[in-house]
Amino acid sequence: MARIETIGEIDGTKVQALTLEGAGLRLQVLTWGARLAELWVPDRGGQLADIVLGQDNLADWQTHGTYLGATCGRYANRIAGGRFTLDGKPVQLDRNEGANTLHGGRAGFDLKHWAVTDHSDAHVTFTATSPDQEMGFPGTLQARVTYRLDRGLVIEMQATTDAPTVVNLVNHAYFNLAGQGSGDILGHALQVEAAHYLPVDAALIPTGEVRRVAGTAFDFRTPRPIGQTLPGDGGFDHNLCLSAPQDSAFLRPCLTATDPASGRRMRLSTTEPGVQLYTGAHFAGGPGKAGARYPRFAGFAAETQRFPDSPNQPQFPPARLDPGQVYSHVMRFDFTPAPA
Repeated sequence: MARIETIGEIDGTKVQALTLEGAGLRLQVLTWGARLAELWVPDRGGQLADIVLGQDNLADWQTHGTYLGATCGRYANRIAGGRFTLDGKPVQLDRNEGANTLHGGRAGFDLKHWAVTDHSDAHVTFTATSPDQEMGFPGTLQARVTYRLDRGLVIEMQATTDAPTVVNLVNHAYFNLAGQGSGDILGHALQVEAAHYLPVDAALIPTGEVRRVAGTAFDFRTPRPIGQTLPGDGGFDHNLCLSAPQDSAFLRPCLTATDPASGRRMRLSTTEPGVQLYTGAHFAGGPGKAGARYPRFAGFAAETQRFPDSPNQPQFPPARLDPGQVYSHVMRFDFTPAPA
């Protein structure tokens, strides 16, 4: 069975860490935020390293670990003005990034205490309830997140509602395939199965245009270093539109990242139509795990998702969920060594 330990309390609620091992991998997840806290992966020589950014204790998680490894929602990414219209009725959300809503508002799923409802040697399942009107979202949402070791790492997210609503759940892990605390990720080779991306305004809200990546910094259709061409000083924080059919319910290739020095290679597959590539420009030397300091671009996030601001952009893939439907989002991470 998964190894479970209590690592402290947040707001009077105990926080548990669960450790799974299998398929040559080891991971640790936390009940606070249904959060991926550690992921140990071998390099081409078999040496394990923890490849996700994080913190060593709960005080630092709360102070420095915003969104690191967390399950984000009820609507991850941004909603313009923190508002949208649903069935002709205006919906006003909590606004926590200027005029906009980011990752569900100030009390999103990343700050929830999730219950462990099932676990084994190879998996753990968390559940949480978001009541009607929490952060302004309509409907009571029942959410479920499962981490599973199955030759690689599989993360499965599901949700149901008792009233029409919108849902977009993501995992917000930051990866550094050289090992967390090993400098920046600008030399990682990246390939993304995306022929289009979403241009954004100054507040990182999509303009509504779906633009071809050809001839831009967003063209990762063939592998190249992340830092070879950055779109401005802030690096990447953009949705790439995956090239596979958007109505597919099946896992399909999304992204491949490789650290040339260690040989760690990560292949990501997803059921979602988009992936938010974020290269961590906000890191500024703050503390990380095991005494590390995280510099700018210390890790990259690859958040498979519905598109940002979809509730206000009818031309984007829908994010609506109705009673009787099941929201389902699956991502799979496979790790294989790259040749020297």
